[in-house]
Amino acid sequence: MEDVKLQLNDKGHGHFYISDGEEQVAEMVVSISNGLLTVYHTEVLPKAEGKGLAKQLLAAMVDHARKNELKVIPLCPYVHAQFKRHPHEYADVWHKSDQ
Repeated sequence: MEDVKLQLNDKGHGHFYISDGEEQVAEMVVSISNGLLTVYHTEVLPKAEGKGLAKQLLAAMVDHARKNELKVIPLCPYVHAQFKRHPHEYADVWHKSDQ
């Protein structure tokens, strides 16, 4: 299993992903624009579930947001649930719509 990688196109659309050899086994679809990192979807292949891959993607995304001073809009249900469960851990990067 490889480390989490980030691939973005010239418009800031792309994904964080984890590969196992030639096969992508987990991804988090994102876009980055105007200081905001929007997370749309997180998916792990059934055969790779239970290995903490979604959590690795989340950690890499949050690390990237912090290093680049981005605020995160968690549209993805998984990321939103993690932000709600651990609000203090993500308070510095969570862009809440009511702010």
